[in-house]
Amino acid sequence: MWGCRRTRLRAQFETSFPTLADLKPPVNLNDLYCGGRARGTRLCGSTALLLAGLLAVGATQAAAPATGQWVQSWTAAPQSVSDHPNAPSFDRSPPINHQTVRQIIYSRLAGDRVRIQISNRFGHAPLAIAQTHIALSRSTAALEPNTDRAVTFGGSPSVVIPPGADIVSDPVSLAVPAGGALAVSFFIDSAEKPSTWHKLSSQVNYLSTTGNYVSDPGATPFRGHFTSYLWLAGLLVDAPGNTRPYAVVAIGDSITDGMRSTLNANRRWPDVLARTLAGSGIAVVNQGISGNRLLSDSPCYGERLVGRFDADALSRQGVRAVVVLVGINDINFAATPPREGLDCDFPHTQVSETDLINGYRTLIAAAHARSIRIIGATLTPASLPPAREAIRVAVNRWIRTSGAFDAVVDFDAALRNPAHPDVLLPVYDSNDHIHPSDAGYAEMARQVTLHQLDGH
Repeated sequence: MWGCRRTRLRAQFETSFPTLADLKPPVNLNDLYCGGRARGTRLCGSTALLLAGLLAVGATQAAAPATGQWVQSWTAAPQSVSDHPNAPSFDRSPPINHQTVRQIIYSRLAGDRVRIQISNRFGHAPLAIAQTHIALSRSTAALEPNTDRAVTFGGSPSVVIPPGADIVSDPVSLAVPAGGALAVSFFIDSAEKPSTWHKLSSQVNYLSTTGNYVSDPGATPFRGHFTSYLWLAGLLVDAPGNTRPYAVVAIGDSITDGMRSTLNANRRWPDVLARTLAGSGIAVVNQGISGNRLLSDSPCYGERLVGRFDADALSRQGVRAVVVLVGINDINFAATPPREGLDCDFPHTQVSETDLINGYRTLIAAAHARSIRIIGATLTPASLPPAREAIRVAVNRWIRTSGAFDAVVDFDAALRNPAHPDVLLPVYDSNDHIHPSDAGYAEMARQVTLHQLDGH
């Protein structure tokens, strides 16, 4: 068995996703770390031995380090899949058995070369991908003619990713437009039960019948559908035509993840902002996780934001600014009753405004240590009872007035009902009284200005 579940590979360059070229010997295994939140500790025994063997094999296939102006152009934050035996179907990933997975993503930058990022961060075993292709997406699972490209890893069409690891592909020559849809296809030549995913894609993705269909341009073999992202964690674009390309990471909970926005329509607020900034050389990428909290992990809703902030925001390539919207679930989940079986809201941690403020200060210090701007967003109305609403109001007051963030986006003021400021305006309410409608997400995007993002 592997010695640790959460080993992550630390990059030698700006991105946190290493290539096989990056990992060729000599590799200092002390630069890799195991478990928990203790940085810089050694890999657990058997993991280190097997990974060292993988590195030695990869060295014979290593490609030259990629040069260019690589910027994060799309992301999906990795989460663990619950392994609870009684998890409901929507908390289970689709099993893969000698099948092709085809997933649709959208590049926020234009460029002539791309690289994909794959995560086995929460894996229990090595992830073997036999073949990977990328192409422009036509519609559903179909590809645009003459755009299909093979993806390699250190020159090899196959890759084995250790549990706990993230990796990036070799550069692929493919002209992509800003906002263009791409199809990424993995052939998994084994039986796999994915344990790393992004649960809410708000995008239909596809699973084939048995066989390798990575280069099939049609949709016919892809009869299965799911609405998550499996293992696919990011897209990098070489954007040499832009004078100042950079990425803005939107990070937080379901309101950033786009819960209850229209399926297949890219109506999340970061999507709307990305379209507004199209052509500017600025990519807005989404690292929201539905149910995510600032201070507590969850068996369903991802690692707490203070724990994942470095990997999911600060270490992403070309990032200059982060917009943070998180805290409402910390306030709310403390009061949700424990559930038998899988309790996604566990632990039911009580928090105060001081607890949340201290968490925000941790994020701010981490961003400033990397010379990255951090923009604080006020918590939107959620129809909370008085005691919890008082915490939300106090937190928002601090976000607005403390001066701790480099800028503030007042989503609360934009969406609240002036007559009843603890609730959303009806036009901005998706009807669950917590998550915005498409109109609400669009209004949120309108609150974000270029001055807030770059300080100029």
